[in-house]
Amino acid sequence: MSAFARDLDDTDAPFRWAPDRRVVIRAELDALFFHLYGITREDTAYILDTFNVTRDNDIKAHGEYRTKNLILAEYDRMAAAGLTLETPLTEGESGTYRSTLTPPPGQGPRHD
Repeated sequence: MSAFARDLDDTDAPFRWAPDRRVVIRAELDALFFHLYGITREDTAYILDTFNVTRDNDIKAHGEYRTKNLILAEYDRMAAAGLTLETPLTEGESGTYRSTLTPPPGQGPRHD
């Protein structure tokens, strides 16, 4: 990844591996993809239910299907912000979707 970062003129240290941040970022991305493909919430829930291994692992580790719950929560937040194929997300503008992460994705902690 360091070579890829250099190709993008990123000379800072790489981002720290932060599992809790990564889970949220993945849920945000997954929810966004479901929206961009025009998949309804009901179909999104159904599709997520077909990932048996993920569901079983989540239930063992967290007592719930955490992946599904996180994705659907972000899906709902994006829908409430008015995300449609014709109305993309505009990070940071009033009345639009905003990541729950602080700092936001792409601005997280880096290694020294």
